[in-house]
Amino acid sequence: MNQRYRVCVVESGRDRQLAPQRYEVPSYPCPLTTVGETMAYAALITWFITLLGGLYMLTIWLIERDVGDPAAQASRLPVPVVVTHMLLALAGLAVWVGFLILHRVVLAWTAASMLGLIALLGLTMFARWIPVYREPATPDIAQGLPASHASPPESAFPVAVVIAHGLLAVSTLVLVVLTALAKSGL
Repeated sequence: MNQRYRVCVVESGRDRQLAPQRYEVPSYPCPLTTVGETMAYAALITWFITLLGGLYMLTIWLIERDVGDPAAQASRLPVPVVVTHMLLALAGLAVWVGFLILHRVVLAWTAASMLGLIALLGLTMFARWIPVYREPATPDIAQGLPASHASPPESAFPVAVVIAHGLLAVSTLVLVVLTALAKSGL
């Protein structure tokens, strides 16, 4: 029975490996530090709430976007950007949960890089949404269009939800990067 054993002890917020003295514990990945664990779970919560806000806006966008009506104004948000943003957010959340379960640093950095891509796509959509928000939603009376068709579907997004989604996304990115740094020992 010649197995290697180690014990992880939290000291000053960092993991330190000590040689086993009296009680031997089988080798396993060191858990997150107390501060790192708090940040990791805070990131999970903010990521989930951000995802809910994004799904709410996606629902509004899909309801307002009438592809069968030729008189409806086209969306300024490209479908591939919206779908990629959503799928990366879901996949990134799954990678983050994998990090919380397996405690592998590579998963933390993978989630952080995915969040960077998600943020770039989100900023792209935000930049394309601002002109829609600033334009008044007035129907074109000369063409007899109803008010619902006077503006793109993303004009129906509640401003509070857009702002909260963005702020929570930035918070999530910061928490994930800080957790990855803490887990890496940097």
